Amino acid sequence: MIYWEAVNMSGTIVKLCGNKSKEDLTHSAQSSATHLGFIFVPGTKRYVDATSLKKWIREIQPNQKIVGVFVEPPLNFIDYVLQHVPLDVIQLHGNETVPYILNVKETFQLPVWKAIHHGEEGLSYMRLFSGVVDGYVVDSKVKGAYGGTGVIFDWEAIPDYKKEAEQQGVSCLMAGGIHPANVRDILAYQPEGIDLSSGIETDGLKDPVKIEALMREVEQYDTSISRC
Repeated sequence: MIYWEAVNMSGTIVKLCGNKSKEDLTHSAQSSATHLGFIFVPGTKRYVDATSLKKWIREIQPNQKIVGVFVEPPLNFIDYVLQHVPLDVIQLHGNETVPYILNVKETFQLPVWKAIHHGEEGLSYMRLFSGVVDGYVVDSKVKGAYGGTGVIFDWEAIPDYKKEAEQQGVSCLMAGGIHPANVRDILAYQPEGIDLSSGIETDGLKDPVKIEALMREVEQYDTSISRC
């Protein structure tokens, strides 16, 4: 899809997710990441209010794409968020159905990414959304959590998810337990993108030192690939 091709021209897609304060956004926006993620799931530890985020974005003016993360949201809630925040992507992390996602796409005319939790049914679940979604985020399956757990899944499964995404003509980000010290290991599988939250935090806050270290590793990887 054109949207993904345009992003991939600049290298690995990097989404820094779970920005919940103006300070978090400041640190993430100063990086060379391609996407910034915000959690619009009330009651979760990284939930951010759209009215507050509107002010922060106006002040900081990040250059990255803005991704809104939701779990089975009513359409009027997505609409409320969009009245305040200029989302580039809607990311769905719950048990959303195909008809629901098609309704979201038709209503808001935005790309939709679907989270897939790794497991025995991961690929078959991914195939369910073939021709429907614009991308995937593969995350670890942790009971009682939708994401942001810092738990790693079996990265040897990455090639299978990549192959399925390629067959569908969309891209796929990998999430779950990625941090500056292990990002080289997951980049060895050549994912099109990575998605991080807890791996760039210290005491629940985005850590500029960790973000810088992460992006340094990614940029070195992108440079080495471009020279091949």
